[in-house]
Amino acid sequence: MKKSLAIVFLILGTISLSNKSMAQAKITHIAVYVEDIQRSTDFYSKVFEFKELDEPFKDGLHVWYDIGNNLSMHVIQAPWEPVTINKNNHICFSVPDMDEFISKLNKLNVEFGDWPGNKGEINLRPDGIKQIYIQDPDGYWIEINDEY
Repeated sequence: MKKSLAIVFLILGTISLSNKSMAQAKITHIAVYVEDIQRSTDFYSKVFEFKELDEPFKDGLHVWYDIGNNLSMHVIQAPWEPVTINKNNHICFSVPDMDEFISKLNKLNVEFGDWPGNKGEINLRPDGIKQIYIQDPDGYWIEINDEY
């Protein structure tokens, strides 16, 4: 009986180990390369009200934010080199109330628009989700939707 139990535990352990090695990769953070750390952290703090996390480098060139869903965003200042920015390459944040978020953007004088680039317009996806697009201080595109 003891030998049978040992074999069962060995098999279960092997299955468990093989499942971990076959597990799907998951995202843990997004890194955003910026020219001016203060300008960018002001933007992300005011527009999205992300909670700042303790960051290990303590060099004044990194700011880490909790962006929800157990994910973080690392804003990193480094010697600036121009980057190619295309709207197809964007990050997306969902908000619970699009009207409230747009009101905040208007108060902060942050321009927004729909996918084609019509200022002040909102996309409505076929599934009813509203989308808008803004750019951060370095020109990176950010989609905001209400698929919260």
